[in-house]
Order: sequence, then structure tokens, then C-alpha cells
Amino acid sequence: MPVLDREQVWPFAVGGLAAAAWLTLAVWERTPYGRYLDHGGWLETGVVGGLCRAFPAGSSLLPALLYAGGWLLMLVAMMLPTALPLVALFARMMRDRPDRDLLMALLIAGYLAAWSAFAVLAHALDARLHALAANSALLAFNGWAVGAAGLALAGAFQFSRLKYHCLEQCRAPLGFLARHWRGGAPRRQAFGLGLRHGVFCVGCCWALMILMFVVGMGNVGWMLALGAVMATEKNARWGPRLSAPLGIALLLTAAVLVAQRV
Repeated sequence: MPVLDREQVWPFAVGGLAAAAWLTLAVWERTPYGRYLDHGGWLETGVVGGLCRAFPAGSSLLPALLYAGGWLLMLVAMMLPTALPLVALFARMMRDRPDRDLLMALLIAGYLAAWSAFAVLAHALDARLHALAANSALLAFNGWAVGAAGLALAGAFQFSRLKYHCLEQCRAPLGFLARHWRGGAPRRQAFGLGLRHGVFCVGCCWALMILMFVVGMGNVGWMLALGAVMATEKNARWGPRLSAPLGIALLLTAAVLVAQRV
């Protein structure tokens, strides 16, 4: 049985972690608890609904924790594999250090911290929209407009300078490491390196991740599709050429949705 080289251990570990996350999501989706991955009225019923009513601030704190946990699982499955080139390069740089494993863990923790912050903000926005819909008959009966707006926003963002600036940072891990790794205070720098890379990753992919609210957070098929698109954009040689056609497709889908309703 072949033995992994020291610098290969962490890339394989990240791949295994992502595979475990995908498997968990696929199994979870098919259980009676699959609704906990999605949005809707599940907080008013079942065990979670009882807990929300039993604890002070339970109706806001517990849903936030559950949504953030669900998003973290999705992020490990969808976004962590897209950072494999950075993980592999950093593992190669750290291969002879005695604290290599700690620094690798901090790098990954920083990356996921950036996406977790996005998850919390996304939850807050989603909760606000649900609250508005609950108090607005117009919005409640025209929820399709929110979906169309999300599609249009994601499509338009594909053509923005911010998108391409952040994408360039994500696509050049060697240059990124050369610019931001100085070696002093290695633990703090490893976490900061992952955090900074995660921020750029959020910057280029946040609009596509927002589409999960349109298609449904618990839809593993759409997770796979969007994860594949983002991985291709970030890592394939021809990845940037995918952005414009994808933006056009999203804008056209939004336009068709509006035309069908008007």
C-alpha cells in the first residue's frame, strides 16, 4: 500500500473531509430531518420548534445556529475543495516544520471563518426577507420576484470588476503566498492567510452562493452544480471564460421568470 508523502497528507485530508460532508448532506437530505437544511416553517413544528419556544431568544438564536451549522457543512463540501491548490502549496512549504499540522489546521480554519461570517450575514438577510413576507401580502404572493432578483443580481455580478479582481487572487495561490506569508508569528499568519484567502473567495463567489436561497439550501443536486461551477472558475485554466456566459444565462433566466409573471 503506497504511503502518502508528508506534503500530500493535508490535501488528501481536505478531499476526504469534503467527501464526508457531501455524503452527510446526501444522507441528511433523505431523512425526515432534511427540512432542517432548508428554509420555511419547520421552526414552528417538531423538536426544534419546541426548543425554540422553550428557551429565551430561542426563536432567533437556535435557527441562526442551525442555519450556520448547515451552511458550514455546505461550505466544507462546496468551497473547501476549491481551495485545494492553496492547501497543497502551503503543505509543501510547511512540510519540514514541527508545527506543520497546527499551521495547516489554522489555515483551513481561517478560510472557513471567512465563509462562516458570510453564512451568518446570509442568514440575517434571509430572516429579514421572511419577516417582511410575513407582514406583506404583496411580497408573500410575489415571492418569485425575490428569486428573479437573486438570479439577476448573481448574473450582473459576473461582469463586475470586483468579481474578476477577487477571482484573480483565488486563481494564483503561489503569488498569494509570496505576497502574504512572512513567517513571523506563524500561527497568527497561518490563520490570517486562510482568512484573507477566504475573503477573496467570498468576494468572487458570494453571488453564486446566494442562489442557494433561490433553489433551496437543502438541494444537494444544486449544491453539486454550483460547487462545480465555482471550482471550475477558480482552478481551471479556462475558468474565467465561464463567468460571462454564466452571467448571461442567469440574466436571461431572470428575464424569462419575470416575463412569465407579468
